[in-house]
Amino acid sequence: MGNFNQWNTEANPMKKDKKGTWKASSSLEPGRYEYRFFADGSWENDPSCSCCVANEFGGENCVRVVA
Repeated sequence: MGNFNQWNTEANPMKKDKKGTWKASSSLEPGRYEYRFFADGSWENDPSCSCCVANEFGGENCVRVVA
């Protein structure tokens, strides 16, 4: 979830592939996007993300820049 889908926890659900990896995809226009994962009722950051910014809830959001 992220600012690209108005933080809608029901949009773009992840699905497990044949190898057991959870995935979701979305086409994004170039820009800067903040996002987090919502899993089992909890917000989690992307462990592979190297850039985070503070959010209004006292936590951090991951940042992805699409060129």
